[in-house]
Amino acid sequence: MVDAYAMLDTAAGTADDVCQSLHDTEGIVEVHTIAGDFDVIVELTGDDPRDLLETVTDTIRPLEGVGTTRTYVCID
Repeated sequence: MVDAYAMLDTAAGTADDVCQSLHDTEGIVEVHTIAGDFDVIVELTGDDPRDLLETVTDTIRPLEGVGTTRTYVCID
């Protein structure tokens, strides 16, 4: 298993909608609206790094309101 966190920058007023859209999505463990440099944090899991890439590129990035994403893969 591979775990990672994706940080999302969202358009003004869309963070809650983005979180709702991602709940109950395969490969996503948790999703939270946060304060700071990014607006949403997503905890991801998959069998290999390509699963994480697929979740970010096919599921997260196409959502309306999602701008910049940064993904951090856990090494332990």
